[in-house]
Amino acid sequence: MFEQSLLSLLIWLPIIGGLLVLALGQQRAGMVKLLTFALAMATFLLSLPLWIQFDGSSASMQFVENLVWIGALDIHYHIGVNGISMPLVILTTLITVLIILSAWRVIDKHVHQYMAAMLILEGLLIGVFVAHDALLFYLFFEAMLIPMFIIIGVWGGPNRVYATIKFFLYTFLGSVLMLIGLIYLYMKGGTWNLTELAALPLSLQEQTWLFFAFLAAFAVKIPMFPVHTWLPDAHVEAPTGGSVILAAIMLKVGGYGFIRLSLPILPDASLEYAWLLITLSLIAIIYIGLVAIVQKDMKKLIAYSSISHMGFVTLGIFLVFLLMKVDGNSEMALTGAVVQMISHGFISAAMFLCVGVLYDRLHTRMIRDYGGVLSTMPWFGGFFVFFAMANSGLPGTSGFVGEFMVILASFKANFWIAFSAALTLILGASYSLWMVKRVVFGPITNEAVESLQDVSSREFFILAVLAILVLVLGVWPEPLVDVMRVSVQQVIEHVSVSKVI
Repeated sequence: MFEQSLLSLLIWLPIIGGLLVLALGQQRAGMVKLLTFALAMATFLLSLPLWIQFDGSSASMQFVENLVWIGALDIHYHIGVNGISMPLVILTTLITVLIILSAWRVIDKHVHQYMAAMLILEGLLIGVFVAHDALLFYLFFEAMLIPMFIIIGVWGGPNRVYATIKFFLYTFLGSVLMLIGLIYLYMKGGTWNLTELAALPLSLQEQTWLFFAFLAAFAVKIPMFPVHTWLPDAHVEAPTGGSVILAAIMLKVGGYGFIRLSLPILPDASLEYAWLLITLSLIAIIYIGLVAIVQKDMKKLIAYSSISHMGFVTLGIFLVFLLMKVDGNSEMALTGAVVQMISHGFISAAMFLCVGVLYDRLHTRMIRDYGGVLSTMPWFGGFFVFFAMANSGLPGTSGFVGEFMVILASFKANFWIAFSAALTLILGASYSLWMVKRVVFGPITNEAVESLQDVSSREFFILAVLAILVLVLGVWPEPLVDVMRVSVQQVIEHVSVSKVI
């Protein structure tokens, strides 16, 4: 019985818990924090059986729940996980715990609303990763905008209104096109079931229109060039916790959407326009990496860095089609893309949390306001340098594994694609280590830096957890690769079969 309702528990425990936290009110801030942490930790612990009991030898959905929701329209509450979605669920539950801890002493305005928004957002994100009904996927996909909108709009910086409206318009308009595409598929096949939609025969013209409808939604979420401009504004204005969940989890929804919907349902259109997505991915990797180098705001630099690194996700996903033509290892490309999503979740969370530690003390994110931080904050300086090197793709860290797999796979497809993608190793080192040099090393530049106190035990714990995960995945990625192998193979088998009628 526990296994049959585990995914529902993971979705609804934080959502209902968030509503309970909201009901406690502002006057009980201490109780609100404790209850929120307990709910987030319980959700994380409940997610661990997904990994422990997962059958990596099976390509079928596991922990499945399928209930009729709206029978007249054949809409089902149909949820389950495979080897690709399951690690993303656990990533979500873990990062949420760390976000709650990071906000313990930082958020002092409307504490109950902030904590409730984070919990509800967690439940909705899990819903996206486990939905097996297309309309259910869309509802979770759209609903998660609401708490994120509130988090940036209420606890954000001085330009938060502009950032939230821009964030909402970009993501909402793209999602509307996806809804139209899903309705068309339902009218065509009479079902919302994603497995049945993947078997639906469609003409190349139909697939093309649907492909660009889905592209509008998923490209904005990742975000891909040229619809990336909302992300730096959102990151700069968001509170630290908002930036962490945005970079570590929400950006992965776009990549997951491509793997879950675009590739299996629209394989021929995906093949037809793979060149376009690969080109846009390479532009993101190179051009956005160059943009990151010139940033003066640490948060904005890391935001552009996220766009560049997420370019590897879309590159790996659509390299599958080029590799199929040359009999290359398309499995490695797609596996690398998923590993990159998990790795980027750890590293981006850590980088934004490090900036948050500095901002909480000096209330500035400008690189010029720092210098010599290592002298007064040695533990923090060590963490910051380590995460910056992981962000650069240092071998032995998780930042290297996914990117290396994608680059290695791309050599089979095209040397120049591999060469262009490999430039990220130079660009990543340039903007990450250049920032570290100016912030952490050198002489102390002002009295404010001289008065800084090193990380507290709470901050040390948060950063240490992420550092361990980055190291473990960098040194020993095999468990993660193994758990997703069969699911990746299934996706590739789907895309290798033409559905054109």
